[in-house]
Amino acid sequence: MLYTQRYDDYTLPGGGIDEGENHVEGLIRELTEETGARNIRNVEVFGLYEEFRPWNRDGFEIMQMKSYCYTCDIDEQLGETSLEDYEVNNGMKPVWISVHDAIKHNLDTIKNSDKKGMSIERETFLLRLIRDELLTVVS
Repeated sequence: MLYTQRYDDYTLPGGGIDEGENHVEGLIRELTEETGARNIRNVEVFGLYEEFRPWNRDGFEIMQMKSYCYTCDIDEQLGETSLEDYEVNNGMKPVWISVHDAIKHNLDTIKNSDKKGMSIERETFLLRLIRDELLTVVS
């Protein structure tokens, strides 16, 4: 996960696809840059989250955003990150945290914080989906 101090939230690694990249290549690049993940393997499609957001640029008022979601395996030991300047300025850092704790934290931020970002609802929805569909219950 990524913790962003500016917004006090936990998010999944992600970002745009560069020209000439396919989705999996973009996933590997973003995951490596943002978390320092190593030996990314067993990439599988998980789903697609589509949203419309306000966008007051380039003569448009709304933008369509598609988030392609994947599962994969990585080595437990993370390497160095290559965060962009805005990510560093926002206090973004990779962390190991349980999905349950990240959901709880994000819900608290949604309820009580005035500094939440636009992505927290999407990220919390996806974390709940991961919890419900990918995590096995041990009794």
